[in-house]
Amino acid sequence: MSEQKDLMLRGEIFCWDDPELEAGRLRGARLLERYNSTPRAEVAAREAILKDLFGHLGERVNIVAPVYCEYGDQISVEDDVFMNVNVMLLDVGRIVVKRWAMLGPGVQLLTATHPIEAQGRIDKLEQGKPITIGEAAWLGGGVIVLPGVTIGDRTTVGAGSVVTKDLPPDVLAVGNPARVIRSL
Repeated sequence: MSEQKDLMLRGEIFCWDDPELEAGRLRGARLLERYNSTPRAEVAAREAILKDLFGHLGERVNIVAPVYCEYGDQISVEDDVFMNVNVMLLDVGRIVVKRWAMLGPGVQLLTATHPIEAQGRIDKLEQGKPITIGEAAWLGGGVIVLPGVTIGDRTTVGAGSVVTKDLPPDVLAVGNPARVIRSL
């Protein structure tokens, strides 16, 4: 394993311009191309592709194509998860989607972060911070979840919200930035 991939997997700052990381991104892109072009009725073929792509794939998972990610192997999807069309799973850091979670169309789970200072970006530095979506959580259409955030079990996030910090279980959160407006 390259030093840069090791740094990425540990959640430390790394240089994304690394041949092993590029190979991982190309692997993910090839599998996504196959998945996104396989007819929805070909359930077994689609499931086999996702099992190759993701680090873990539970049972009875329904992901509507197209779906997007970077590597795939940093993603763990538990049983009975539903993801609607155009979900983006930017998996520089680990992403865990727990059972019964629902992600609406256009949801973005963005684990990648870059230096604020320009020189760090010029040097191609990046860091991944994990995202966890709790059991039976529901993220409405267009929700964006930023790096390092955990959404609590059974929490609902309203459409178009931007989640910048952890949300507890059993709440409704909306807005930019998302804020809790009531308990569920």
